[in-house]
Amino acid sequence: MRAATIRDGEVVVEEHPDPEPGAGEVLVRVKAAGLNGADVLQRKGAYPAPPGSPQDIPGLELAGEVAGLGAGARRFREGDRVMAIVGGGGQAELATVHERQLMPVPDGVDWPAAGGLPEVFTTAHDALFTQGDLRAGDRLLVHGAAGGVGTAAVQLGAAAGAQVTATVRNPDLRDAVRELGAHDVLDPEGFEEHGPFDVVLELIGAPNVPGDVKALATGGRIVVIGIGAGFRAEVNLVALMGKRGVLRASTLRARPLEEKALTARAMERHVLPHVAGGRLRVPVAATHRLDDVAGAYERFTAGGKLGKVVLEL
Repeated sequence: MRAATIRDGEVVVEEHPDPEPGAGEVLVRVKAAGLNGADVLQRKGAYPAPPGSPQDIPGLELAGEVAGLGAGARRFREGDRVMAIVGGGGQAELATVHERQLMPVPDGVDWPAAGGLPEVFTTAHDALFTQGDLRAGDRLLVHGAAGGVGTAAVQLGAAAGAQVTATVRNPDLRDAVRELGAHDVLDPEGFEEHGPFDVVLELIGAPNVPGDVKALATGGRIVVIGIGAGFRAEVNLVALMGKRGVLRASTLRARPLEEKALTARAMERHVLPHVAGGRLRVPVAATHRLDDVAGAYERFTAGGKLGKVVLEL
């Protein structure tokens, strides 16, 4: 099979042996795979894949057709349209995924959208509801709301009945984020003056954290899931204590199979019905063929986009 391959800090296309599904695993013929910040960090050597995942083939999410079944795999049949979060290896023509991590692709969702859906919506749903305990009527602040996880979080928050405020640096993208359900879209500068917020979803990193604490409502929750702008922050613990606030941080990639399976079942219950009904969508900023994987990474890192960059295989 052909796959995006990390070599000397770059991503190129190389031939690899076809993977074979093990017990409980499904072989997926990949049709589309989204790019994510973790792929860029892995390219730099700063975010290795967890044990058992390919170290040289990036890709945290994929969508495709079932091409084969390992021993004991029964949830899907050959030809079914499926999608999943994976530990790595998603940006390849073939990939093996444990059947418990797989989800069905809703009818009417095309391959680029399916390939860019699992990571961002699973991450956003887990962060908002499992980690942040978001409830109807809460005031939610989403930083970096024009990115993949940000666009998912804005939609999920609005669908849950929260009042969503978003920060977007590029003024040309603010109207589009508003159309996704944000009540207010702000420049990041001075965001802390627009609180208080019950939940803050931090997708940018350390520079925002002091302002997040300042903007927090009493009993509020800050959930950090992005650190692209830095990972060391100074926190005013007196202010956090006075607000009885919670500062949490989370990742999905290194979780064990059982926990990843739980996130997939939560997606099937609470998110995919809304996707199937057209109430939630995946904004796709650009698609690239596998042969142009370098161009896909260049587009991803250039910024100034709304939603996902997706490889089509």
